[in-house]
Amino acid sequence: MELNPTLGFLLHDVARLLRKRFEQHAKDIGLTRTQWQTLVYLARCEGTNQVSLAELLEIEPITLARVVDKLCERQLVERRADTNDRRVKRLYLTDVSRPLLGELRALGDATRAEALEGISDADRQRLFEILNKMKVNLLGACRSSACE
Repeated sequence: MELNPTLGFLLHDVARLLRKRFEQHAKDIGLTRTQWQTLVYLARCEGTNQVSLAELLEIEPITLARVVDKLCERQLVERRADTNDRRVKRLYLTDVSRPLLGELRALGDATRAEALEGISDADRQRLFEILNKMKVNLLGACRSSACE
């Protein structure tokens, strides 16, 4: 008996397969998924601290500390002292990591192209509109629940 997938399961499966396919493309780069995700998120918010970045990545700060240690060893990330609080370290990409981000972006583009193959431009646009609307709805619901 075949069960029809629910929206949540289908979205989860698509996201999981996108990650898996990206990992297949990126295997020669030599980074773990958590490492490349850390680089991508850090590129979006350079100068953040480890606690804030861990929240964005939805991982424990101690886990991120180990990831950042490895990225620092590879000279892809550097920790700099906060100008206002010497206990806090700010995270920055290095010049070594910037070309790597371009490679990761190209692999992401290739992965998305595979996922969207055979889907018309109009359907792609509508898919993004629907997913963005769902995101807005859920963010609003989460915020209103937090207020209760």
